[in-house]
Amino acid sequence: MSAITRRVFLGSAAAAAATTTLGCRDSTGTAAVSPNQQLRVAVVGLHDRGNDHVDAYAKLPGVEVAALCDVDRNVLEAARARAIEAGATDPTTIVDYRELLERDDIDAVSIATPNHWHALQAVWACQAGKDVFLEKPVSHNVWEGRQIVHAAAKYDRIVQAGTQIRSAPSIRDALAWVNEGHIGEIQLARGLCYKPRQSIGRVDGAQQVDAAVDYDLWCGPAPKKPLMRQRLHYDWHWVFDTGNGDLGNQGIHQMDVARWALGEDALPPRTISVGGRFAYVDDGNTPNTQVVYHDYERAPLLFEVRGLPRDLKAQRDEWRRRGMDEYLGAKVGVIVHCEGGHLQIPSYTEAVAFDAKGKKLEKWEGGANHYANFVDAVRNRRSEDLTASIEDGHLSSALCHLGNVSYMRGEAGGPARIAQVAGKLRNAGDTADRFLDHLVRNGVDPEIEQAIVGSWLTIDPDTETIEGDDEANRLLTREYREPFVVPEVV
Repeated sequence: MSAITRRVFLGSAAAAAATTTLGCRDSTGTAAVSPNQQLRVAVVGLHDRGNDHVDAYAKLPGVEVAALCDVDRNVLEAARARAIEAGATDPTTIVDYRELLERDDIDAVSIATPNHWHALQAVWACQAGKDVFLEKPVSHNVWEGRQIVHAAAKYDRIVQAGTQIRSAPSIRDALAWVNEGHIGEIQLARGLCYKPRQSIGRVDGAQQVDAAVDYDLWCGPAPKKPLMRQRLHYDWHWVFDTGNGDLGNQGIHQMDVARWALGEDALPPRTISVGGRFAYVDDGNTPNTQVVYHDYERAPLLFEVRGLPRDLKAQRDEWRRRGMDEYLGAKVGVIVHCEGGHLQIPSYTEAVAFDAKGKKLEKWEGGANHYANFVDAVRNRRSEDLTASIEDGHLSSALCHLGNVSYMRGEAGGPARIAQVAGKLRNAGDTADRFLDHLVRNGVDPEIEQAIVGSWLTIDPDTETIEGDDEANRLLTREYREPFVVPEVV
């Protein structure tokens, strides 16, 4: 076994301590990247978001895209050509992430792999003395997200969550303005993910995995099952073994902003979810229509996912964004409902405040470079400079996971059952009626094709566990596949 293999597989204290000798370190074992030193970054996972990482780092002064890592050799070679075109000099290509961590010429890893790999790759990187930019959601389940937080603290690593809206001064200033009370007390923070998601198709047997893919490495911590969908890449989002549905894909961004608006820095005391996969039968098993309610004491956080368009006509004619519903001017965004008006956040870089009569009061615009914020924090060795800390990334990711746990613990129920649950929700308004109407407009009879009405989860925010439900607690983690195990002690 190589040194890194022994470290990450056995997790011995001595081996973990040895990782701090990798690379350029100061006397405390902390990476000492001076302002004048070239920061060497490896981008991991290159089929989708990873390309954005490559392009962004290639444009930052003093940053070198030194290595690329992906289990798909075809994707890897295409990414290398793209990186060179973007300005990288001669990036090394690596298939096995463990080999990347053995290199002492890599200062940081920027991870854009599928969700089921996020936590283990981040923990291993911290143990190997690397700083980490980690795409959202930072975890595949609640427990492993907290393990990343522990690892970052133990090994004194800079770990940035990929929730880039946190870097936008417009959103920061707008939320501060609302919390100053200009339109009264916050009554509800509502996240919206109205984004078109068509059927991924249905296969009648196991599919052949491309020979260029190391499928064992691709599966990693997840069960190694036959490929039962048409596409290996991207459509893993819609299978619970590897993804978290749109709640944990697009939705994590808006979930994060909604929690930010409320100023909550812990999990809620109660959560419930209602939803289902409607209008088509395919190889996905995550909801394409979902409502999640987090019962925070100050004000609830309510989240809506709609992957179907506004109606049957839009299903036939226009699955793109223009065919989607919107709510108070937003499709993928956040609405902060207050006593005297509301704040509309319809994009990553814009916010508008309205009074109770719909009159525009204030507007904020402008974004910032999230990758640059990470690089600055790495150079300064100041985690507090991060706009999206790993703690924030964990908490907002966990809100998505809790919604899915409630869903997975639920039972089918028709409109009467949904109305019964909705009647107990503070400030939810007509959310349940709109949910049911949306299904009907898409040709779904909710009496026949019933939604899953989730279980109420009673949560202990201190331990991040669920009271009185062993099965729900089991869903807060997973059975890991050897040797790809997130360690109990990081």
